[in-house]
Amino acid sequence: MFPITIGLNHKTAPVEIREKVSFHPSEINKALMELNELSALNGIVLLSTCNRLEIYAATPEVELGVSVIKKFLARHGKLREEDIDQYLYVHTLYDSVRHLFRVVAGLDSMVMGETQILGQVAEAYEKSSQLNLSNKIIHAIFQNALAVGKRVRSETQIDQHPTSVSYTAVELAKQTFGDVQGKSILILGAGEMSALTAKHLVASGADTVLVSNRSMQRAQALAEEFSGRAIPYEELDTALAEADIVISATAAAHFVIKPERMRRVMEQRRQRALLLIDIAVPRDIHPNVGELEGVTLFDIDDLRGVVDSHQKAREEAAMQAGRILEEEMGRFVKWHNSLYVVPTIVALQRRGEEVREIMLKSALNKLGPIDEKQEKIIRSMANSIVTHLLHAPIANLKEAANTSQGHLYTEILQNLFDLDGNELSPHAGWSVHHAASHHSNQG
Repeated sequence: MFPITIGLNHKTAPVEIREKVSFHPSEINKALMELNELSALNGIVLLSTCNRLEIYAATPEVELGVSVIKKFLARHGKLREEDIDQYLYVHTLYDSVRHLFRVVAGLDSMVMGETQILGQVAEAYEKSSQLNLSNKIIHAIFQNALAVGKRVRSETQIDQHPTSVSYTAVELAKQTFGDVQGKSILILGAGEMSALTAKHLVASGADTVLVSNRSMQRAQALAEEFSGRAIPYEELDTALAEADIVISATAAAHFVIKPERMRRVMEQRRQRALLLIDIAVPRDIHPNVGELEGVTLFDIDDLRGVVDSHQKAREEAAMQAGRILEEEMGRFVKWHNSLYVVPTIVALQRRGEEVREIMLKSALNKLGPIDEKQEKIIRSMANSIVTHLLHAPIANLKEAANTSQGHLYTEILQNLFDLDGNELSPHAGWSVHHAASHHSNQG
């Protein structure tokens, strides 16, 4: 079984493509079960956020596993496979593990070091585990990755620099207005992203916080946190007419604000300036809304252009995080290869001994009566043949053990010599021993 990762993110695909292949939270369980039905896959985690969609899996055949996942994503996004392929990246074996380490550390995010991704990965892994889709390989990789993510944040304080998408949205509002002091804010959607955005806005001096959500109960709960007002979803136009800044982050599968609606609202506002920041994927606000007089619209891809005053500190923390990542990756590779290399060498030597004894018994039976010296010479020759024959593969396997190819060498050797899988247990599996032992006191 080999780990693979197939996905796309803000670097490889525009929001128009990401929103087509994204999964609504209510769709993830069904998607996981569909993936589990594909015989090429064994152990699956689906990570779907506003900036990335990734599928992690274990497969006995890498090319086949990659192929079935690509076809699955093309079907889900209603795209031709050749059209979606240009946006996808593929990581296999240890590159797959390294990529996940980078993701949980916040080094692969739109905003370097953002804090939400660690929780999102943990949630995706937990969902897979709850559905019994997390096999030994996936379990080991994600346990290690989550421990690495915690270590990076503990030692680099990369999450102490405000770098989440929600914070960046607030920075964008400040750059547009100069200051949000005294501004009226409308939060559209009452999820985690909305709550974080509201927190940053209030800390920056926002005067009024309005919250509108399809669930009035959730809108009221969020509004109360910030001494704001909950607006019934049916009265959204009234809220849009009152607000100066709108932060939209709903989980809707379609546009919530369209040009026709916004045109009526702007007439009511008498074209008073309005800033719309759409941080949802799929997008909440139709792109043509930004063409209306008095309206400034930014979507999640526009956040890349925000000048971040913490850029230098983030980059320094990211460099330190990168060093930690490579250190942890080296540990993981060495640990994982040792699980295979030592049992494989033992099994290979045992196989050589078995063959030697069978051949010796056959040869001695055919020779008939021989003296002790002759038998000793024959046995010595048989031992030498086995020892010399196995010396090169064992020496090369030991040398490869500390490289990224160590696991691959052991798999090949096991197949070439038809070594019994039972002989390699229990140490040959992808175990969580490393994650549990090495990180036990890192919190």
